[in-house]
Amino acid sequence: MDRQQEFVLRTLEERDIRFVRLWFTDVLGFLKSVAVAPAELEGAFAEGIGFDGSAIEGFARVYESDMIARPDPATFQILPARGGEPSDTARMFCDILMPDGSPSWADPRHVLRRALARASDMGFTFYTHPEIEFFLLKEDPESGRPPRPVDSGGYFDLTTHDVAHDFRRMAVSALETLGISVEFSHHECAPGQQEIDLRYADALSTADNVMTFRHVVKEVALAQGVYATFMPKPFTDQAGSGMHTHLSLFEGDRNAFHDPADALNLSKTARSFIAGLLRHAREITAVTNQWVNSYKRLFPMAYHGSPVSEAPAYVCWGHLNSSALVRVPMYKPGKANSTRIEVRSLDPACNPYLALAVLLSAGLTGIECEYELPPGAEEDVGLLTGAERRALGYPDLPHNLADALRAMEESELVAETLGEHVFDFFLRNKRAEWMDYRARVTPYELARYLPAL
Repeated sequence: MDRQQEFVLRTLEERDIRFVRLWFTDVLGFLKSVAVAPAELEGAFAEGIGFDGSAIEGFARVYESDMIARPDPATFQILPARGGEPSDTARMFCDILMPDGSPSWADPRHVLRRALARASDMGFTFYTHPEIEFFLLKEDPESGRPPRPVDSGGYFDLTTHDVAHDFRRMAVSALETLGISVEFSHHECAPGQQEIDLRYADALSTADNVMTFRHVVKEVALAQGVYATFMPKPFTDQAGSGMHTHLSLFEGDRNAFHDPADALNLSKTARSFIAGLLRHAREITAVTNQWVNSYKRLFPMAYHGSPVSEAPAYVCWGHLNSSALVRVPMYKPGKANSTRIEVRSLDPACNPYLALAVLLSAGLTGIECEYELPPGAEEDVGLLTGAERRALGYPDLPHNLADALRAMEESELVAETLGEHVFDFFLRNKRAEWMDYRARVTPYELARYLPAL
């Protein structure tokens, strides 16, 4: 038994923990949980907990269903209790194994681990920092009403006795109790829309943190009598929710993206990484934006004379340019470690393990193949005409899920990154989602066509 396992078992006894929740995610990014008694945990560390993999979305077929969840002691945290009472519950993330002890190719955590191993073989450590947006609504979706935001605030707004302000304070406290460091929290542009930014961490920790974040935010919202949703675009006439994600590669303690001699302080490594993201952008979009609703956000529409959102709709990069798919933030003089890039297409309903894996793979391929970075966009790309964008070499991101799946199914990069099992299941599942959506007659069609046709 290693020291981390010993620490967990000792903490369970000292803190009088009665329940340990073992967490993992399915291929679509839904959190799964099984609770065990502390007395069972030593055995779980040694042998794992068996479960029926065929009952989990994308894990196994019925005739090969036995799988094992083995807790990762490095992810141990005591869950915050309601009302300030001492907590009797802890949680750990699990790695999913086959009966022979080998890693399951269906485990999203394993998919990301394999991408990180590739980066490590090239001498890199991958760090990420997500800015997670979401909406707070007055009722849960089962109420039968159209969604109603909890407030009418805008960007950075603060009002006295603001529900959202109290919510963010409670959510941040709960996250930090779980060891998840928060950098900023504030009201976003749309009514009811919030943003909480997590501090930089290695990519596997970030993915675990995003899964924990979504659970904690929903729990805190319920405790306050409101509902939190990570749906990318719940309102037609308001901005959608994104998960802008900052990325950097380090070689030991040195930021591999930084070059003080470059005008933008970007190294050749960083430029090739960006070029990889751009070249493979269309084929990875089905993973970073996996729902039918995701593409209502990645849409260059305007209302009241202003963009609905700064969500990207075209493949390009730019310095300080929020209309670009990849943005290079301002360099802080004297802080080489702050040099990074920001990918703006992701939404908060993605599977973070798979999304970070395909982003990393695209960037590493750019480095390995020494892709050349095209000139950056200096203007608001959404204001250009289609002819101007084509002349500048800014292709569209996929317009809908079907478009994204067509790009993905031709991608060797995505197939290699996800592995055959996850790749094939993902495509089958998402094609079925698109066909279900395509067959539905919508309220829009009834209102527009029924009176006229």
